[in-house]
Amino acid sequence: MAASGLPPLPPQFKPIQHFLRTAQELDKREPVVAYYCRLYAMQTGMKIDSKNPECRKFLCKLMDQLEATKKQLGDNEAITQEIVGCAHVENYALKMFLYADNEDRAGQFHKNMIKSFYTASLLIDVLTVFGELTDENVQHRKYARWKAAYIHNCLKNGETPQSGPTGMEGEYDENEEVGSPAPLNPGSHSPSAFESSDVPTSNYTGIQIPPGAHAPANTPAEVPHSTGEIRLSPEDFAKAQKYCKYAGSALQYEDVSTAVQNLQKALKLLTTGRE
Repeated sequence: MAASGLPPLPPQFKPIQHFLRTAQELDKREPVVAYYCRLYAMQTGMKIDSKNPECRKFLCKLMDQLEATKKQLGDNEAITQEIVGCAHVENYALKMFLYADNEDRAGQFHKNMIKSFYTASLLIDVLTVFGELTDENVQHRKYARWKAAYIHNCLKNGETPQSGPTGMEGEYDENEEVGSPAPLNPGSHSPSAFESSDVPTSNYTGIQIPPGAHAPANTPAEVPHSTGEIRLSPEDFAKAQKYCKYAGSALQYEDVSTAVQNLQKALKLLTTGRE
């Protein structure tokens, strides 16, 4: 970790090393995501050990790094507003997941797609800095981490992995390298090829992804017509605003399906008072 301007990583902080490495890899192309990776690492590190001198020194340097980044990105809404930051990280994690899932289902097994599955699971962990994970994100994390382990072990043993959901066996060895991060430039193995409609809606062999979670853009909106006067609470307005923020963030990635999905949620909430 010395290359990133931090002291050597204390042994106690081994559980956060992959988050710090991911942050370093994303510094140039996704500074916002890198910032929240380090924030998660710092919060987790403080829970592990904040009293040991070596650990305290490391955490102080990491905090300085976070403050410097926050100052540098001070005019970025994804830094100043948690709701926008959460949407930004969540959308990036989903793109990593969809890229790997599409490659998997096409039978394209390689180190970048394994890395993408695992990185997606790490970024879903990072989402806990904003609060409790949704059931959908918990399912995605479990599937992505299992897929990374399964395909990695198959390739390591000279076996051909099975595409798509098979069985939920095996654990990912977090101390073993699985290859370089997936490229983000256009190309045959690029997340720019993501199609939200390609992600499965169910049958993750015991893992159920809610139907319509990544519905294609042409999916009819299931928004009942409002009857009578709808009384919306301040919490309802806050939730509707959140969905609109998520949609805006998705459009930054040209992710129409996710944008439409969140706008439909906002519309349903505003017209029926229910989610």
